[in-house]
Amino acid sequence: MEFAKRLQPLQSNVFADMDKAKAAALAVGRDLIDLSLGSSDLPAEGHVIEAIAQSLYDPSTHGYLLFHGTRSFRQAAANWYEKKFGIKVDPETEVLPLIGSQEGTAHLPLAVLNPGDFALLLDPGYPSHMGGVYLASGQIYAMPLLEENNFLPVFNDIPAPVVAQSRMMVLSYPHNPTAAIATLEFFQEAVTFCQQHNIVLVHDFPYVDLVFPEDEGNNHAHTPSLVPSILQADPDKSISIEFFTLSKSYNMGGFRIGYAIGNPELIRALRQVKAAVDFNQYRGILNGAIAALTGSQIGVEKAVATFRQRRDTFINALHRIGWYVPTPKATMYIWAKLPASCSLNSQEFCTQLVKQTGVAASPGSGFGKSGEGYVRFALVHEPAILETAVERIAEFLNSLS
Repeated sequence: MEFAKRLQPLQSNVFADMDKAKAAALAVGRDLIDLSLGSSDLPAEGHVIEAIAQSLYDPSTHGYLLFHGTRSFRQAAANWYEKKFGIKVDPETEVLPLIGSQEGTAHLPLAVLNPGDFALLLDPGYPSHMGGVYLASGQIYAMPLLEENNFLPVFNDIPAPVVAQSRMMVLSYPHNPTAAIATLEFFQEAVTFCQQHNIVLVHDFPYVDLVFPEDEGNNHAHTPSLVPSILQADPDKSISIEFFTLSKSYNMGGFRIGYAIGNPELIRALRQVKAAVDFNQYRGILNGAIAALTGSQIGVEKAVATFRQRRDTFINALHRIGWYVPTPKATMYIWAKLPASCSLNSQEFCTQLVKQTGVAASPGSGFGKSGEGYVRFALVHEPAILETAVERIAEFLNSLS
């Protein structure tokens, strides 16, 4: 049987490769501490679960849900955004429900790219950003993210012939995997660049709330965001679209609920693609999402405090064993440059680490060429388990010397 050539670049990804390594470690009896996948171990809040549970007993929620039936959710998303960023949003034309933000980033290239068009992507970056471009038969130009540039791309380094063929740029800050953040000035630079070259600007924004203020006691779930939205740099929504998810802020990853806000033409185009491949998810899940966005934000504050504590625990433990990495200002990840004494590449390091110790991490190379030399740890366990993980890492590093 012969399959489409567009599947060839999709045959492996960082999570699938690590799944094989984790399975092999379990098969030989290793006690697994999985820090490879950014899936929050925290529960969704009770009022969210209750809204979904109550929906189950309402037969009117059991049928197909078309766009116009999502208005209450779209209004809740628009209100949440306006409160957070101070920009008016039309829930009818500028908001679109998604089955997680990953669905949006994967489907948008089908609406924007013709075969052979370039997409400008972050390197390292999230794998689904690449997958959507491949499915649209587009080309990828990888914008290197280097430590000396604060893991921000340099737009002037993009070759002019590539810029001429580019139709979309994808940014994502706070960034997975590097945990870098971007300033409003950087986003303004990106908007200007894309306006000048007629490029659609996409911002994937899953970590909007997982930001750690300098003042540890400063809870900010009810205050303006500590990190900017791309639409603050493009308030007219001239060329921009932004993707949100409830997976991180509200611990609802398994519920697969997100949304897009942005340029009405881009929203309409993405809606056309979605109409060809799916209906919306179950109305009860949207009811839970409405409860999350409109109800108490104490759960968000607790999640931020939890991941801040885990960050500090893990960083301090790494420093104690002599592995010095910067303290990230956002996300649930530690982006760790491999020790200078380590001769392994990132894939070899992670494969041998889980094989010998049961600690699973993600190799930086799995996120792109510029990720080589780094590994990503996801802080998805309690501090005591994170301490144990670092103890095992120390034993592994000693075995390499």
